[in-house]
Amino acid sequence: MRAARLSVITAATAVAALTAVTGCTEKGGSGSGDNVINVTATDDKCEVSKNEVPAGHVELAIENKGSKVNEVYILFPDDRVVTERENIGPGTKQRVTAEVKAGAYQIACKPGMKGNGIRQDIKVTGGTAAKRDARLDKAVAAYREYSQTQADETLPLAETFAKAVKDGDIEAAKKAYAPSRIGWERTEPVAESFGDIDPKVDLREDGLEEGQDLEKDWTGWHRIERSLWKDKKLTARDSELADQLITDLTDWQKRVGKAEITPTSMANGAKELLDEVATGKVTGEEERYSHTDLVDFKANVEGAEKSYELLKAVAKENDPALVTELDKQFAALNGLLDKYRADKTSYDFTSYDKVGEADRKELSDAVNALAEPLSKLAAAVVVK
Repeated sequence: MRAARLSVITAATAVAALTAVTGCTEKGGSGSGDNVINVTATDDKCEVSKNEVPAGHVELAIENKGSKVNEVYILFPDDRVVTERENIGPGTKQRVTAEVKAGAYQIACKPGMKGNGIRQDIKVTGGTAAKRDARLDKAVAAYREYSQTQADETLPLAETFAKAVKDGDIEAAKKAYAPSRIGWERTEPVAESFGDIDPKVDLREDGLEEGQDLEKDWTGWHRIERSLWKDKKLTARDSELADQLITDLTDWQKRVGKAEITPTSMANGAKELLDEVATGKVTGEEERYSHTDLVDFKANVEGAEKSYELLKAVAKENDPALVTELDKQFAALNGLLDKYRADKTSYDFTSYDKVGEADRKELSDAVNALAEPLSKLAAAVVVK
């Protein structure tokens, strides 16, 4: 999971910066109404204001009163993710809107962004199904097709990467590494919604849970990344990891069509991708050995922009000022990223270890400037 890939200190630093720019401490707070659940998260508690809400659009009004960075989820009984909001800094408040059908769910708070979280059972009653503009059904269908295409196109690129690893060809594997990750990074919230795939394929070394073994339990792209760039050698274990990566990505490819996708999950997923950039790519944490962070960065932005473009027509009618701001900030961020590649169609980005602190700060500011209005997109596609 994204949160598991970050050290708590790094995440806390990133969230503090994000909060300073976005003013998140002023945007949450107590809510009222049948569809609002106030969630108070601390270092050892996850309190909810109610355990039953009617079906439709449910809003979480979250406040982190603890000392650790937190994240809050609505989960299906099998741990699939309905919606989430990560990187909630101490003393901050955030809101997230989700479309939820009748059934049994759990709200989970994860202080320190580790483990299974502190959970509360909630029941969503029959209520009234969420009203939806017909154009949003088309948007969901188009995004589902987009997600499937990204998975379908990722697999052969990953197979090229895996073959080079198994052949012991370090240079070929290095060349194939970043391209094999683009489709995944564009649609990562969909993959993460299943709960079990992301930790297998995209886990950072510092994301291992207590008790897990580094050599046995760490799998996926980043484990092989370390062998290629840090260890500078490939072993029989790397061949096993390459095979496992293809197995897990094939599982992802087959399951994408079963993902729960709604207009609000698309909007929240776009925000999650920007949070991913803020706490992983801008800091250099994501690709700490290969320094291909800007490739992932661009893919995350592309995935977020795809969701936005599909939802844009409805959002523009409900909140034209928001759309104007989002258009402006997406253009600004994309223009800034273009400075770090040869042309606008190339994914041959500057190695991130060559990007100085001042330039990283400029990138971070642009991400934060987009993330704040993007956090309002879910509410803008809700039919009042």
